[in-house]
This record gives sequence, C-alpha cells and structure tokens, in this order.
Amino acid sequence: QVQLVESGGGLVQAGGSLRLSCAASGRTFSDYAMGWFRQAPGKEREFVATINWSAGSTYYADSVKGRFTISRDNAKNTVYLQLNSLKPEDTAVYYCAGRRIYSSRYFYTKPDYDYWGQGTQVTVSS
Repeated sequence: QVQLVESGGGLVQAGGSLRLSCAASGRTFSDYAMGWFRQAPGKEREFVATINWSAGSTYYADSVKGRFTISRDNAKNTVYLQLNSLKPEDTAVYYCAGRRIYSSRYFYTKPDYDYWGQGTQVTVSS
C-alpha cells in the first residue's frame, strides 16, 4: 500500500507556471503507474496526465498537451507535474493517483487507480 501527499499548489496569474509534487510513502513506489487528475468546482474529476513505472511512457489530456509535463524520480518516491502557460480554466484541485503495475499501457480513468492523495488547489487568475 502507498500513501500519496500532494504539494505545490497556489495562486498564479494566467501565463504563469507551477510545479506540483506528489510524495509517496513505502518502498515500492517504482512499481507504480502514477497519474494526475483535477476537479474544478461543480465538475467531474478529469484525467490530466499519466506516467508508467519506468517513466518510459507518458500520456496527456488534449487540454494540457504541450503545456504540462509529468515526470517522476523513483529514488525520491516522487511524481511531478510541471504546469506552464496556465489558463484560468486550469483552476482546480489537482490529485495524484497510483496503481501498482508494471506496464507500458496508459491508465487514464479514475477506476484504473487504487490510491489517491488529498489534493492541492491550483488557482489561475485572469
């Protein structure tokens, strides 16, 4: 089992950048596919990005492709989400999620993931 704790959220102006971090407990973080999701007020939680256990495969939602970058450091048990060229519509609570699996497949739906963090708020002002 793994516990996930996000950090790095905040208030930023449109066009700005943030880097979110998700720290995982446990010794088997490198076994996990990791994902980022977000949920805006009154909306469903939606997929943002995913990275497989080896960081050899990444996949993004069309709405963030070219602006956001997911990465991981297995030695630090941490997955990151770099957010660039932020827009007001990126405002949401951002959640990281994990699933223990060795695979190059993409996992981009909520039921794909077994573990979730508590979320970190990102607010983009216009």
